[in-house]
Amino acid sequence: MTAAPDFSVDQAFEVRGAPGQKFPFVLSSPHSGRHYPERFLAMSRLDRNAIRRSEDSFVDELFAGAMALGAPMLAAHFPRAYLDVNREPWELDPRMFAEPVPPFCNIRSPRVAGGLGTVPRIVGEGQDIYFRRLPLQEAVSRIDGIYKPYHEQLKRLLSMTHMRFGYAVLIDCHSMPAGIRVGESGIRPDFIIGDRFGTSAAAALTDCTIETLAAMGYRVVHNKPYAGGFITEHYGRPSEGLHAVQIEVNRGLYMNERTFEKSAGFLALASDLTALVARLMQMPPDLLMPLPLAAE
Repeated sequence: MTAAPDFSVDQAFEVRGAPGQKFPFVLSSPHSGRHYPERFLAMSRLDRNAIRRSEDSFVDELFAGAMALGAPMLAAHFPRAYLDVNREPWELDPRMFAEPVPPFCNIRSPRVAGGLGTVPRIVGEGQDIYFRRLPLQEAVSRIDGIYKPYHEQLKRLLSMTHMRFGYAVLIDCHSMPAGIRVGESGIRPDFIIGDRFGTSAAAALTDCTIETLAAMGYRVVHNKPYAGGFITEHYGRPSEGLHAVQIEVNRGLYMNERTFEKSAGFLALASDLTALVARLMQMPPDLLMPLPLAAE
């Protein structure tokens, strides 16, 4: 069995954007996929709405204005409940599978423990996805057939951008539940900006992102509770001129989480996000270029 038949009509993912990249920016929307294969749904104990609880609904559309500015976007069609490319390739929960997982799998990560590995066990607030254990080949086929090609494409986009412009900025686009609260104050953030605690992006880039959104009137939090996942950590190497920032958008700003419908605030938020990306694109390049090698 391979994952390919699940996406024989719709692509598993695609690169969007007009030909001719104008700025050293690449966007990734790994969790906004909305194609739920019938074969997958037949494996699940959840109905068509419940299984969408982990989906970053419409995030690819919210950030679509960046493509008109001259930045490509890698957008998933496969849903996060089916496969999570913002994890290590082999973060697997052995309790999910009928056969033993390979010894090289990371079975003890906090994400696996929480049911949110590369092949997730749950959605939303702890709802189990599957009726029964899966054949191990189900995970292998999704990882080999979709996960690896997705990351190969993302790496290719970033490498080409870096070669052309001398540096590259990856904006990893996500959403979070409307009811989230942060810290002792219980603040309800509109955005959480993650840079792996300063390790995945230049401070100037993070600061500009936070300051621009705050100036628009949004409540912005930095790194807590979302500091960035595998994509941010893996691709962000600011000393080499490779920067990765994760942007989490509160779903309450733009959609009804119960009906999965866009709200009246959608267009205004999309306009603000286009303005944010435009502002980041105007940052002085010397703030984002690779650091010079130290003299011996």
